[in-house]
Amino acid sequence: MQLPIIEPVTDAILPEFAQFLHTHLDQSRSSEQWQDGLRVSWNSPRPNYGFVLRDNDQIVGGIGAYYIERPIRGQIEKVCNITSWCVLEDYRKQSMRLAMTVVKQPGYHFTDFSPTKVVGATLQFLKFRPLDERQAVVFNLPFSFSSAISVLDQAEAIEEALQGEALQVYRDHANFPWLKHILIGKPGAWCHIIYKRTIFKHFPAATILYSSDKALFSRYLHRLSSYLLLLGYLTTLIECRFLNSKPLLSIVRSGFNAKLYLSESLADDDIDYLYSETMALDL
Repeated sequence: MQLPIIEPVTDAILPEFAQFLHTHLDQSRSSEQWQDGLRVSWNSPRPNYGFVLRDNDQIVGGIGAYYIERPIRGQIEKVCNITSWCVLEDYRKQSMRLAMTVVKQPGYHFTDFSPTKVVGATLQFLKFRPLDERQAVVFNLPFSFSSAISVLDQAEAIEEALQGEALQVYRDHANFPWLKHILIGKPGAWCHIIYKRTIFKHFPAATILYSSDKALFSRYLHRLSSYLLLLGYLTTLIECRFLNSKPLLSIVRSGFNAKLYLSESLADDDIDYLYSETMALDL
């Protein structure tokens, strides 16, 4: 029996792959929405949109991929973020071949931020390392706060306050409607925070996806908590790896599928969700 072939997802193949994902992974997202989400490139060189398994001219599995070249610790690093891994049941034995095709691309660090338990086990077999999966649930309260600590949440004010690389990060992520951006702090000590609205215990919650400075984020957390409460968010969900210590009036949850990365030089603290499926897809 001939093995299914593996081929890169090109512009010509992307509509077919998007239809496959709509049919077999998430029907609530249309084929067009899958295409639009996977086409996000942030102006970095992109060798493909991922890879597919094909048998008898039909797609039977695939992995999407985002590529970015970005500065990390002062060096330009190439990162490939794996997304939307879906293989039909009769072809699950080919999943490892598919994954190896992705990670054999030279010169990249690799991440996967939404692995299932089975996918996670496969990637850890390929030497991917897990990130701390614990999450702090902070109960938002009307803390008193200093007027010296400001919150900027309007695009014009954020653009005026940022410059250089920090401004580019904001601009690269400002057009996704499900992402909310704020700057908290003061001139010369701004922390850029990206969050999205979620539901926790049937009530609105803010899930933190990114903070530009771990120390400032921890310092300003009470101010952030008060700000979010005024917007109607009863809790703030924060991955423990984003924090210096466990916040007061919080609980820690665990037992989630760990997010994973593969790199010979990057460490856990170098891994964030910028320029990845976490930002580009409203998952």
